[in-house]
Amino acid sequence: MRRLSPLDAGFLLAESRETPMHVGGLYLFTLPEGADESEFIRAQLDLMRDETEWRVPFGHKLKLGRLGPAGPSYWEPDDRFDPRYHVRHSALPRPGRYRELFALTGRLHQALLDRHRPLWEMHIIEGLKNRQIALYTKVHHAVIDGVGGVRLAKGILSKAPEARIDYSPFSLRAQAAQRASLPPRPAEPPTPGEVKAVADVLRERLGLSRTVLEGLKTYAKAWLHPQEQKLTTSWWTAPQTSFSTKITGARRFVAQSYSMPRVKAVGKALGGTLNDVVLCMCGGALRRYLLSRNELPDQPLTAMTPISLKADRDGAIGNAVGALTANLATHLEDPLERFETTRASMREGKELLRGMSAKEIELFTQLTQTPPLLIGALGLGDRFPPYSTVISNVPGPRERSYWNGARLDGMYPVSAIFHGFALNFTLLSNADQLDFGVIADRTTVPSVQRIIDHLEESLAELEEAAGVA
Repeated sequence: MRRLSPLDAGFLLAESRETPMHVGGLYLFTLPEGADESEFIRAQLDLMRDETEWRVPFGHKLKLGRLGPAGPSYWEPDDRFDPRYHVRHSALPRPGRYRELFALTGRLHQALLDRHRPLWEMHIIEGLKNRQIALYTKVHHAVIDGVGGVRLAKGILSKAPEARIDYSPFSLRAQAAQRASLPPRPAEPPTPGEVKAVADVLRERLGLSRTVLEGLKTYAKAWLHPQEQKLTTSWWTAPQTSFSTKITGARRFVAQSYSMPRVKAVGKALGGTLNDVVLCMCGGALRRYLLSRNELPDQPLTAMTPISLKADRDGAIGNAVGALTANLATHLEDPLERFETTRASMREGKELLRGMSAKEIELFTQLTQTPPLLIGALGLGDRFPPYSTVISNVPGPRERSYWNGARLDGMYPVSAIFHGFALNFTLLSNADQLDFGVIADRTTVPSVQRIIDHLEESLAELEEAAGVA
């Protein structure tokens, strides 16, 4: 048996019917030339189900100790594992539009995973127009984070349309192939820096490092005196809006792709990063949405922005994330002022983490983000919202990708929402595009499809202001 980390176990504790704690992805493919849709889907279903050994914990179920969810939790092999239960075949009424596909994705995503079985599902979906099929996956957040989800997806993707992969991404064969593709590490004696890193790890296990303590002091100062600092923290403003309410178990999902060179051009013209532009796009979209509902607050909305701590060669599946809080400056009408305010808040956050190791950032994040997570777990997020939304930017494949000949057209993340922040933006870089997935509570955030239109309007506004339209 393998014990869950405190962070992984926390996602189990925070789960309820209204707040399922799984993350997912919706992948759009165009069938290869001359391929029969039914035969292609049948072949992929057979490949996904025809495995005998599954990587931990995809062939394992949850085992609780004597203290139940409050005590240690473990993954134990599921001796009654049924691949046909986890790998499913779904269909839209033909000719299926993206609107119907997104509605189906929302319904699939709102259902809780069965804790008596391994905590994942995969659905191959037919019925779309233009020879397209879709693949929807969902995995419990106790198992995986966004970067780990991308690594799983890459397990079935290849750069060449003629390449063929005959195993499931959840299998031991996929794990072995992933490790074999990594370049070997050179056998060299440790450098002085590596020796110091070992000492730092040992010091961390004995107590907080000086770097983390200094970071906590800076964070506390910004939290107590927000108007005197550019650094944005949890509970900095987080005004009450449609997003800061208690949510239901129903979900709406929408998605859209944007040109990466287009977004990068804005960042270059304004002296910011691609992520700064993404945050400003989302802030502008939220401003427009709230204005249309006549509920734009005087205080700026904020966003929790996760950052991955996994190295490129790290093949781990679990959670390894840090987090910053961004000021979305939704109270400002001028797009250039909004951009600069958002950029400054992120710059201060990155400066706070500068000099910390990945382990130190993870520790710092646990100390600063545990109170917001606890508020959410207690169902008090609507009364004391720590931030307004979550905006997560996850790196995806850099080249055009294929699944056994089918071209990958879109790779849209489907994330989680909680009491107090009923709307989530997650995006993936995919070749030369950015694929946005927006998930929201169906009841408290009506007409969420407008967010996609507002993202486009916000980007166009930034282009005009930057002179790159």
